[in-house]
Amino acid sequence: MTPRVRLEDADDLAEHYTPGVAEVAKRVAEDPSVLARETVKANSVAIVSDGSALLGLGDQGPAAALPVMEGKAALLKRFADVDAWPICPVSREPDDLVRTVKDLATSFGAINLEDIAAPRCFTVERRLHDELEVPVFHDDQHGTAVAVLGALRNALELTDREPADTSVVISGAGAAGAAITRLLLSADFRAEAITVCDSEGILHGGRDLTGEKHWLAEHTNRNGAKGSLQDAVRDADVFIGVSAGGLLGGGDIKRMAERAIVFALANPDPEVAPEAAGEHAEIVATGRSDLPNQINNVLVFPGMFRGLLDSAATRVTTRMLLSAAHALADTVGDDLDRQHIVPSVFDESLVPAIAEGIQRAAEDD
Repeated sequence: MTPRVRLEDADDLAEHYTPGVAEVAKRVAEDPSVLARETVKANSVAIVSDGSALLGLGDQGPAAALPVMEGKAALLKRFADVDAWPICPVSREPDDLVRTVKDLATSFGAINLEDIAAPRCFTVERRLHDELEVPVFHDDQHGTAVAVLGALRNALELTDREPADTSVVISGAGAAGAAITRLLLSADFRAEAITVCDSEGILHGGRDLTGEKHWLAEHTNRNGAKGSLQDAVRDADVFIGVSAGGLLGGGDIKRMAERAIVFALANPDPEVAPEAAGEHAEIVATGRSDLPNQINNVLVFPGMFRGLLDSAATRVTTRMLLSAAHALADTVGDDLDRQHIVPSVFDESLVPAIAEGIQRAAEDD
């Protein structure tokens, strides 16, 4: 933490500590909105993780989550000048996690949930969304969905497609897959043209499903298709993988529609080898930094939090997510081509573009 005020002598101490700080405390007590204007709350984000779904490592616990959350805090500071604080609770119970975040929320202008395993992550995010007066952003859901939609918008433009005429197969029915599906449905993709698969194949109404998977089966695959992931991708326009490595081969991509779009985002090993996918698909993207078209949440969350804090938003809304995706896509500009469907994270125009989009959406909500 770097002080923004001078602290060099007794007069400075009297003004910014005791007795001067008592005047701020009185103003806050009389008008709680002063808190966001005159304290660290206005630029502070809590990054909350229990380490139960840490990166691609699985359940590593809260202690192992701390360096990962510190890394995210560093990115927020570097790219958006947001002050972020890692919080790694020991308890795994949704009630306990919700209570912990609510008890700490007074100090923060926004909450970032991170690497909490499904299905608990859905429960925690929805309860906090409903019960807090600060925005709650679950990066594994919202960040991934925004990055995918922004990249997909540009990929559709390059392959002369429109959302309403595009068939999409999503591999992965966890936090990322569910959020991508929901955002695509809000972005003019048709329910009957979206198919979601888990490790057992296509989600459909005939399967015994609960929770988020039950919702996905009800709101996608309206034609009632059944079968494996390999069956699902046949003739599909788009494949989006947020699941596990090595699920598909080049032959599966060959059986997709002409000029296919493949987003194989599992890390460190994509759902299909990028080289094999590139032999048949028009556009290939991964989550890897050593290949073109890296689709990564770092493209999204710095601008998202900058916009949420600057707009003093109290909720993350679908309108905001759609606006962020459009801003991400538009930032590519004239550089758009098969090897460049997303901007660089080091593009200085990216964070301001997303932040401005969030602020406009907040005004419209």
